[in-house]
Amino acid sequence: MGHITFGTSGWRGILCEDFVFDNVKTVTQAIADHLRSMGEAEKGVVVGCDTRFMGGRFAEEAAEVLAGAGIKVFLCGRDVPTPVISFEIIRRGTAGGINFTASHNPPEYNGIKFSPAWGGPALPETTRDIEQRANQMLGEVCYSELPLDEAKSRGLVEVIDPRPAYLTDLERKIDFDAITRIGKLGLNPLYGTGRGYLDEPLKRRGIPYTIINDHLDPYFGGQPPEPSESHIPDFIRLVASDAGIRLGLATDGDADRFGILDADGSYIEPNYIIALLLDYLVRVRKLSGGVARSVATSHLVDAVAQKHGVPVFETPVGFKYIGELISQDKIVIGGEESAGLTIKGHVPEKDGILACFLVAEMVAREGKTVRELLERLYAEVGRFVTRRENLRLSPELEAAYHARIAALPAEIAGSRVRDLVTIDGVKLLLEDGAWLLFRKSGTEPVVRLYGEAASERRLDEVMAAGRACILG
Repeated sequence: MGHITFGTSGWRGILCEDFVFDNVKTVTQAIADHLRSMGEAEKGVVVGCDTRFMGGRFAEEAAEVLAGAGIKVFLCGRDVPTPVISFEIIRRGTAGGINFTASHNPPEYNGIKFSPAWGGPALPETTRDIEQRANQMLGEVCYSELPLDEAKSRGLVEVIDPRPAYLTDLERKIDFDAITRIGKLGLNPLYGTGRGYLDEPLKRRGIPYTIINDHLDPYFGGQPPEPSESHIPDFIRLVASDAGIRLGLATDGDADRFGILDADGSYIEPNYIIALLLDYLVRVRKLSGGVARSVATSHLVDAVAQKHGVPVFETPVGFKYIGELISQDKIVIGGEESAGLTIKGHVPEKDGILACFLVAEMVAREGKTVRELLERLYAEVGRFVTRRENLRLSPELEAAYHARIAALPAEIAGSRVRDLVTIDGVKLLLEDGAWLLFRKSGTEPVVRLYGEAASERRLDEVMAAGRACILG
């Protein structure tokens, strides 16, 4: 292991390769030292994990290191969703939380996500400090550990169940009485931490549902635990074949992302869900404030914002930037094209559980399918079609990438470039309303190409032009 690097959602690595106990303990000690430097260590830390292999053991090891540093630990007694850890940080007023999760990544990965006292994902200045401290200590025994039983007996580790308080709060934010009118729901927690969170509120009210993939499986059924169309074929078949199911709701491995299937089993892009919910929250719930979206997210959001006269905040990719706006009470909703969102008055972290139930509430109260709601919205603000592709680069193309980006043409697919956005990658805004975004991966020879246009045909043209800019 040569270097600890925090990405958009913490430090992630491959189990038994770089994600090993010594490195985990070192990073945990770096977090402890960071909290001490901030004068917050006495507030304690929430520690949890998702359903990945050895997650519980990693969480216990982290608890022993924190206890060895004299920091109180609130250790979650079972796997726990990322947004629930965020909720618990805020509810208890702790210094932060450590979650062992690799979210939607394949099963061979695990990771450490640190959230500070405000409950959102750590901002770059925080992760840089933790990185620097960890890398200075790599290869050394820089931590002391207090055995778990002794830490519990001394009151330095307290095992907690954050689920009841979170679900009670969720029931104040979602109109479950409306959802009782929707009919049967399909649920798919993808073997992850959504178990007991997606189904429990329905069970309490006698709302009918069918649930799949709700047992522990560290291999996640052979697919990454990501609720995207390509990874949930079994769920699509279930919803499509059961005429009683009115809506399909899925969450990823740590339940911070959502996946939505309409009554016929068709997959609804997260981009469109964010726009639909913005319209619903402003028009029906009468919430006030702006909207935040990442640079890669559909401008359908902008069109809805313009319809309602609310401001749009465009952020770099990474939910920490949206979470910061939520914590400042500047927005009604914030979302990313990668299926993360939260709303005003909720945690400053993406929450797939909240997102699923918000969609169910919207469908129930509007009395229409998701597709019908989307077509109605298109009729009001125009049609937007969005796509993402990963372009894998040869060594030669990777070496030439920056030169090609610096020499992008003034016209793309027959439309002039009217503006450039460079807050994260390079985004070309075209005069006809279409756009392209080029984002180079920091960890692999891949360019993520995003595009949007008013029709599939036009989007095909724009994406082809984008590919040509990079691949020649």
